[in-house]
Amino acid sequence: MDLDAYVAAHRATWERLDQLTRQRRLTGADADEIVDTYQRVATHLSVIRSTAPDASLVAYLSALLARARSRAAGTRVMSWSDVGRFFARSFPAALYRQRWWWLSVMAASIGAAVVMGWWMLDHPRIESSLLSEAQIEQLVNNDFEEYYSEYAATSFAARVWTNNFWLAALCIGFGVFCLPVVYMLYSNMLNLAIIGSIMIRHGRGDLFFGLLTPHGLLELTCLFVAAGVGLRLFWAWVSPGDRTRVQSLGEEGRAAVGVALGLVVLLLICGLIEAFVTPSSLPTWARIGIGVTAWTGFLVYVFTLGRWAHNAGETGDLAESERGFTVRTAA
Repeated sequence: MDLDAYVAAHRATWERLDQLTRQRRLTGADADEIVDTYQRVATHLSVIRSTAPDASLVAYLSALLARARSRAAGTRVMSWSDVGRFFARSFPAALYRQRWWWLSVMAASIGAAVVMGWWMLDHPRIESSLLSEAQIEQLVNNDFEEYYSEYAATSFAARVWTNNFWLAALCIGFGVFCLPVVYMLYSNMLNLAIIGSIMIRHGRGDLFFGLLTPHGLLELTCLFVAAGVGLRLFWAWVSPGDRTRVQSLGEEGRAAVGVALGLVVLLLICGLIEAFVTPSSLPTWARIGIGVTAWTGFLVYVFTLGRWAHNAGETGDLAESERGFTVRTAA
């Protein structure tokens, strides 16, 4: 095949498809044309690959077809109204709909931490089996308090934010397997119980709760939300109800992704509180007050906006119009 002649014969078609993919709006006729032209250019690419492969030409036509396919599939540009709708309706509705999952996780986890901490306080030998006297003294008198001021506030906030979101993402991502989430919860609650019991036994309980409460209330709640959403994914395929397992897991999975995106913002707030409020010179009551206010605001957000959106039919899943493949056309 004479490649140059083939290119000359079909270049106008390729240029027309390129022009259509760059148009901001498509009329009904344009939408039909882009689909028809896409099919013809796909045939041209197949012919070139099989008879006279040219790397640069194949790359050009492949990129052109990718843009056309994306445009024909109705790729939607995110706008500020979408962001507002997400935080006003989709995210709180998903949190409210799955409230019993994360509230149950919260109750079970806190209960387990209290029981483990109480048991360690009643059995002092456990403490000595975990840490030496020198390590305990270092933790009680230095390490616990200095942890919050060891790094510059801005970098510390970034570290805390990324670490907490990574943990939340793991809880959601591995939730479909159930046991990894249970293990992560157990590990975190055990660590909390060990440090808390040591601090309380050595008369530093006020320091422990004074430093943990400002950021810990919202931070731990975000962890419980992530774990609850993850476990809901597990239950979605174990007991799908009147849906197929694929449908159930798909719907809950899309809602879980939305929750994960919302947790990015919540955990950023936690990181800012932990970096700028927890180690600050504010009196303890003020620091705790800020933490309680942030946590209360979250609960009000879920049980007002979330309840209203849920009662209006919002589930936190992607809107039907955003799931399908449509071509945006001018009226």
